[in-house]
Formats: sequence, C-alpha cells, structure tokens
Amino acid sequence: MKASRFHLATLKETPVDAEIISHQLMLRAGMIRRLASGIYSWMPIGLMILRKVEKIVREEMNKAGALEVLMPAVQPAELWQESGRWDQFGPELLRLKDRHQRDYCIGPTHEEVIADIFRREVKSYKQLPINFYQIQTKFRDEIRPRFGVMRSREFIMKDAYSFHLNQECLQQTYDLMYQAYSNIFDRFGLAYRSVTADSGTIGGSGSHEFHVLADSGEDAIAFSDLSQYAANVEMAEAIPHESRRAQASKPIETIDTPGLYTIEDLAASASFDVKKCLKTLIADAADGGLVALVLRGDHELNAIKAARLEGVASPLKLADREKIKSILGNDIGSIGPVGLDLKTWVDRSAALVGDFVCGANSDDQHYINANWGRDCDEPAVVDIRNVEEGDPSPDGNGKLKILRGIEVGHIFQLGQKYSESMQATVLDENGKANFTLMGCYGIGITRVVAAAIEQNNDERGIFWPDALAPFRLVICPINYHKSETVKKQAEQLYALCIERGIEVLLDDRPLRPGVMFSDMDLIGVPHRIVLSERGIDAKQFEYKGRRDDSVQDIALTELPEFLEKLISPACAPN
Repeated sequence: MKASRFHLATLKETPVDAEIISHQLMLRAGMIRRLASGIYSWMPIGLMILRKVEKIVREEMNKAGALEVLMPAVQPAELWQESGRWDQFGPELLRLKDRHQRDYCIGPTHEEVIADIFRREVKSYKQLPINFYQIQTKFRDEIRPRFGVMRSREFIMKDAYSFHLNQECLQQTYDLMYQAYSNIFDRFGLAYRSVTADSGTIGGSGSHEFHVLADSGEDAIAFSDLSQYAANVEMAEAIPHESRRAQASKPIETIDTPGLYTIEDLAASASFDVKKCLKTLIADAADGGLVALVLRGDHELNAIKAARLEGVASPLKLADREKIKSILGNDIGSIGPVGLDLKTWVDRSAALVGDFVCGANSDDQHYINANWGRDCDEPAVVDIRNVEEGDPSPDGNGKLKILRGIEVGHIFQLGQKYSESMQATVLDENGKANFTLMGCYGIGITRVVAAAIEQNNDERGIFWPDALAPFRLVICPINYHKSETVKKQAEQLYALCIERGIEVLLDDRPLRPGVMFSDMDLIGVPHRIVLSERGIDAKQFEYKGRRDDSVQDIALTELPEFLEKLISPACAPN
C-alpha cells in the first residue's frame, strides 16, 4: 500500500474526552471515529488490525473443531422470556418493537438463539459433542460508556457454545477451548494470564478468564511466583501466614474510645497494631435480619466470597446504619464479636489472632486482649477476604504476586442452565430425552485491540506485536518526489516486499522526515527502512525497529536476508 492512496488521518493533539491511553491513541492514529456515545466507526487502519485479530481467532477455533455460524443481532423477546432473562437482564438489554408491536432486543449475547438452533437441528447423542461459534456485533446499553472501545455499547465478540451429553464430554471440550484460547493469545504476541474466575450473571460452574496484562487494567490478578497458579483476586483463596493462634496472655479489658469509628483511627489512638484489631462488618441477612462478618483490621472483605455464605443476602449488601442501631442498639464503629447475638462468620486470618482489639457493642467503647474460645465462642471460620501480595499461594508453592489485567476472554461451563429453560434435549442411546450440558466461550475482539495498545505504547504512540500490526514494514524515502535515485530504489524495494508477501507501506507523501517518522511511530509499524541519496551512495539503508532506541546502517547487499527475517512465523497457524 502507498500512503498517498491510503486514508491515514492522524491527529497531533490528544482529544480531550479520551480518558485512557488506548482511546487516545486509537483516535490519534485514525483507527476509530466516534459516532455516538459508546458507538464507533472503524476506519481503514483500525479495521486492518481488527481483521487480523479475527483471523487468528477464526483459525484457532476452526483448528479446535468449532463450526462457524452467524446468528441474527436482532432477537425475539419470546426466546429471552423462555430463559427468564427478559426481565433479569435489566436496562443493558436494548429492547425495541417492530411495526406489528412485537418485542425484540439487540443481542448482547446469544445463549438463547444458539439453544433454539440446537433444539431444532440436533436430535441424537450421536451428533454430540458439537461446538458452534460466531464473530459478530453485540450491543449492551451501558449506563456510562467510557474508555473508547474498551467499554463501548456496540462491540464485536467471538462467542462459542458447545453441547454435551455428560460432564466428561463437556470437560474435554472445555479443556480444548482453554488450549485454543492459549494458542490465540500466544499468537497475538501479548503478555497474558489465564485465571480461575467467577461465572457472574452468565451462570454455570467452571470458569476461566484470560487477561492481557497492563498497568491500566481494571482487574487484579493473583499468581504464584513459583508455580502456574493464577486466579482473579475475587476468586483467589486467601491462606493465612500463621499456622496457629497465639495463646491468650492478658485478661480482657474495656477501654473508652470516643469518636473513634474506623480501624485506622482506633489503631492510631493507642499505637495498636492494626493486625491485632478486628473489624466487624454487618450485612443484610437472607431472612431480613443481620449477619456479622469479622476480618483482621488490615484486610478487605471479598464481596463475592461473602455473598456465598449461608444466611447472607445475595447480592451482598452491608446493612444501613439505622437498621444496625435499631437491632443492635449501638453504632457501627463499636461492634465486635464478644457478646454479639448474631450469626457470625470469621475470616481465617482473623480467627488466628490472639489478644485482639474489637468493638465492645457499646457506643464509644472497645475491648482489648479479647480471645476466641475464652471471651467469645470459637469462630465459624471461612475465607472472606481479598488476597494480598505476599500471601502464601493456595497450591502450596511460593507466594502470591498481584498484577493488573484487562479481561478479554472468558470461558464457562454453563451446565444445564439454558438447556433446561429452553428445552434443548437429545435422545440418548436408550431413546430417552436428556437435557444437554453447555459450554460458553467468549473473546472481546474489539477489546483485544484496545488491550494490546494499553500493553504496548510509549510517548510516541503504539508499538504493535508483528501479528497485529497493520503493516509489518514502512519504507520512508527521503525526498521521494525530488530524487529519481531515491524514488527508483524505494519502488524496487516496495515491489520486492510485495513479491515476498511482506505487508508494506511506502510513505510516498511529500512530508519532512520528522513528520513521516512521527506518523509511523504513532500508528505502530514494527519495522522502518529509510532510504536517502546519501545512504544509497554509501550502498546502505537505515533500519530502526519501533522498540529500538537507535538506528542501524545496513548494507544494501544484505537487504534480501533482512527481508527474510521480516517474514516471521509469529502469525502463522500452529
């Protein structure tokens, strides 16, 4: 491609409404243009990158035996009413009526449609397992679209759905998809982690997320420094550092603590070790009452873990102050487990603290030197805190580290959640109808592009991995329009690159070298060759990799060997 015939509409200034680096650079590089809130047009250079992501995904899904289909974006309400999600999904589901006043929605996902296809098309267990996938536009009416295509309303997704007669078969396909996803992200050339995860509103049992690592990531990932263990912080098991509780060494005492309502204030008031202070959080109970959750003062409650506890209302909601005062008779800042007449769950680490400080269940008073089993009952011990960097790894190997990640893929074992509600059955070998087990496997195609930029950028712009770059190589001829020597050499090199299958951009625009280089750095072309009269006279060309700090002078005679190295196997199928 010649730059003079390519729509390369870069911007010098960063748009004021672009909050994160990927949004800023996608706009500046001319990859996307905003049409409406959370809705973007993909411009030529952006679409080239998007199609490369799709190509890799498609090749690996096909290799894993999945069958590509294309389902409608507009879905009838009747299917969603069958599954029970028409009312459950909430305002993110964009609903509309046709001219006959029939209800439809713009699909945010396609479980209902694929279940309908399956129940119409597949009748026998002999046709299983089967795995359908599509790459298609979705719409979720986000209340606050932001961060460009990272959290947009309209987006492109690869979603796959598998059907099975038993759990063993589902697990086999799930493992196959896990490997396919690993192959996909390896081929993208991105640093990523796969982590055990919560299934959320989709439902189901087994679940893994795939995260592209980036400092700007919204999710925290815990992983072992010595093993392959990795999990979303929401799901990572918190293992105490201590193996046993210290013996009680002092008698319990009551102290006055006027105006001290937080653990930080309490610890600072008398130089208490915050690790010896226990905080008692009060949540709404499933029966309308209250339930207590006790943690060490330096730890944070994990809402997902806590919501799964017996007696706790789901979703988890901390009780309001007035409700607490009306039932317990004292304010939030003075609640503790000693003498507390509530169902109480105690985190593992809190259960190992001896001689602890806690609320005395009387306003402006606390206990010191309180102990489990002596001053209050032995605790009902559970894991309800977030893991922290340095915690023991749950698999017993090493310690946990915490990184930030951007979720770009998620695989689920859905079980029979949709097959039961949608009556998706097959006949087994005895002729009996069986509800199928389902798997669900998604990749945010547009999100991958933004995540790749979040991971690969500097002050000059983007640096794409070779597999995702819009062009592998840019030829920058100095004085292309003034020097016949330079023009001839540039055209010959351009033709040679095309002949060898190298995705090349010839920047034949009448620009100063600095402007030309800035544009190429901004859009992230991995490799740059500069041709000039002086260089040609010296029988050499100038090369610079996008990630390199300096340029290299290479003999023109080495050009064929140099081009061979650019034909990388990075984006070839495994």
